[in-house]
Amino acid sequence: MSTFNTSMFQSIKDALATSDSKGSAKFNEIMPTKSGNTYTVRLLPFAKDPSKTFFHYYNHGWTSFATGQYVQALSPQTFGERDPIAEERFKVLRTGSEEEKEKMSAVRRLEKWLVNVYVIDDPTNPDNNGNVKILRYGKQLQKIITEAIEGEDAEEFGARIFDLGSEGVNFKIKVEQQGDYPTYVSSRFTPAGKIDLSEDEQKGIYEGAHDLTEVFTLKSYDELKDMFNEHYYCRTDEPAPTPTTSAPVPSETPAEPEPAVVSNDTVEEDIDELLKDL
Repeated sequence: MSTFNTSMFQSIKDALATSDSKGSAKFNEIMPTKSGNTYTVRLLPFAKDPSKTFFHYYNHGWTSFATGQYVQALSPQTFGERDPIAEERFKVLRTGSEEEKEKMSAVRRLEKWLVNVYVIDDPTNPDNNGNVKILRYGKQLQKIITEAIEGEDAEEFGARIFDLGSEGVNFKIKVEQQGDYPTYVSSRFTPAGKIDLSEDEQKGIYEGAHDLTEVFTLKSYDELKDMFNEHYYCRTDEPAPTPTTSAPVPSETPAEPEPAVVSNDTVEEDIDELLKDL
């Protein structure tokens, strides 16, 4: 018998592609990235609020032109808000020189998801086994999960993918190499039989799921703008040097023009079109 129920599953389905919260905590994740390995997990609902079982977000990432380190930031477009990095990418890729466009192509906007998992077998870090971790993943795994919940595989799997009981199924995440990057297209849900857990243990695992809306810190518009200036344009806002001669000071400083407001969909569709030629 399982402590997972159908009302939880319906809430998960209703909120599969939505997210409306902002968070601030770090998280402890399982990282299935090593090619040639298969990681076995069981997906977990967020029992306190099943509508928050998945966290769907957008992330910017690039290698800093100032430090050489990889930097990344949560995009405010995750929450339907203005994003200065997306706006700058749009401007450069539309009107910049070929050299500027080539440089800007290094800044990637990634679509990702988070979900809690109970780890059954982590071949690269066995200490994760038997613990609740957060799985961060992209479109390949999301397609497989969505098919299992509400697509062609829903009749076979459906709510069973979240069930820790004898009716549950495992998610086998198979990592293969495709060029320079891992690929997950061979991952599958598989009937697994019973996990040796009592009802009390199952309940404790479900209650141990992390609130995924508390994973990231969302920087303000100005903070993101400063970050991009520092790590892309290699400049910081420093106080102006003190003049050595007495020059007339204007009575008013001209206001900096507001950046154009461009819808999220327009920005990303146009960027995708512009990147085809790079």
